[in-house]
Amino acid sequence: MPFAQSRLLRPFINIFALFLLICVARAERINHEGRILGPMPAVTNVILFNTPEADAIMSGLQIFPRDNAWNEDISRRPLLTNSDAMMGQIFSDLAANRRTAQAFQEMNFVLVPANQPPVPIQFDTYADESDPSPYPFPANTPIEGWPTQTGSQSLFDWQKDINGVGGDRHAIVIQPGSGFAWETWSTDLVVANNATNWTAANGAKWNLNTNALRPAGWTSADAAGLPMLGGLVRYDECERGMVEHAMRLIVKRTRRAYIYPATHAASTTNLVDLPAMGQRLRLKAGFTIPSGWTKEEKAILKGLQKYGAIVADNGGFFSISVVPDNRWPSGAFSHFSSLSITNFEVVQSTGPTEGPRSPGAPQVSAGADIATQVGVAVSLRGTVVYTNPAPLTTTWSLYSGPRQVTLSNPSLTNASAIFSAPGTYTLLLKADNGIHTPAFDAVVVSVSDAIQLRMRRNGTNAMLEWQGGTPPYTVEKATTLSATQWQPLLTTNGTNLALSSFSGSAFFRVKGQ
Repeated sequence: MPFAQSRLLRPFINIFALFLLICVARAERINHEGRILGPMPAVTNVILFNTPEADAIMSGLQIFPRDNAWNEDISRRPLLTNSDAMMGQIFSDLAANRRTAQAFQEMNFVLVPANQPPVPIQFDTYADESDPSPYPFPANTPIEGWPTQTGSQSLFDWQKDINGVGGDRHAIVIQPGSGFAWETWSTDLVVANNATNWTAANGAKWNLNTNALRPAGWTSADAAGLPMLGGLVRYDECERGMVEHAMRLIVKRTRRAYIYPATHAASTTNLVDLPAMGQRLRLKAGFTIPSGWTKEEKAILKGLQKYGAIVADNGGFFSISVVPDNRWPSGAFSHFSSLSITNFEVVQSTGPTEGPRSPGAPQVSAGADIATQVGVAVSLRGTVVYTNPAPLTTTWSLYSGPRQVTLSNPSLTNASAIFSAPGTYTLLLKADNGIHTPAFDAVVVSVSDAIQLRMRRNGTNAMLEWQGGTPPYTVEKATTLSATQWQPLLTTNGTNLALSSFSGSAFFRVKGQ
């Protein structure tokens, strides 16, 4: 009789296998592209840009807010009414052999800890439009062009410009711990009387956590009054496969005007078909990215189609700014110069309170993290807060995991998911209205094999055996099928339990971690 009654255990175990453990929800840092940034690595020492340590930090750093102009998806923006005329002017301004895009290796950067000692910098040209020093410049602050464009010169010699090369000589220092970056133009290290001092034409301090601009009419280390950091093509993002922001763009001539997010003009010409500082260009959606181009070029082209490029300065080329990283492989940008300017168009830019920065952005929550078992349909618990009349699209998708996931009604916040293999999965909930930066949130689902339990006689003893689940296991016993009657027998990493001289009736269950 006791063994006959124990058969009631198996349907109960199957019911127990459906139990979902709802964990405490944890906030995910997700950028505007829907990439989970993860915990921000600590910066405890000075780190140069061309290192794996810098890659890890920059990969986890949100450079300016998600709705910042540099991070704005302009792939659906309407064209400027005079787009064709403006592109024609940009094209004709250039010499015949310069009417293609160029990838110039220019600005670099250095990362410093929060306690980096600030040093004085003498501003000798635009001191009245500079954020006052001191700036946290380390001794090994790199200057524009180093090391790929400076030959065999040491960093120290290039800082001093011992050969009088001149040029723009920009410098960028990032302090992730404080959330600020400092940028200078025409930067030199002056060595005299056994002392070293920094000089620059001007300098600007940027808050990486806000959309704050320079005062209207002010320049920055860049002619347009823009930050340079937000528009640089970096090694780490090309390795990931896409540049996730607008790119810093140089054209031959601009008109005497600036539009958001620029704050400064650098021209005496009022020709309306010339771009203003801050003008936004986009690689046409119809341009097919060649399969034979390098991964670096493909990453740039994808970014140019989605985020575009922002006019930041005047120069002799149609060029974007690439970090001069000595890890770029030979020929990384060899095809880029065959990209004709005619493949670009000018879009209508948004203002400080328009587009992604306008009121009514959606907010989403993917719900608390979940633990479940293989083959069990899980009801997801997403929520959306939205008051904007614009149509909203919500979508669940698999972000990461060992196998594919079957999603039923993925456009619903309470979609269901079935997992075919154990492991840790991350599902992403996205809400997009085509105006604002898409809202993202993630839920982590821990999937284990369902525990299958059987009971058999072994002489006068009873033997419990199980498989599946994740140890440690807790074996519990009850005399009735009541939620309050379960008593723990033991916790074990094993998969069986012998019950000596078993008699009477009882129910047993096994719970995994």
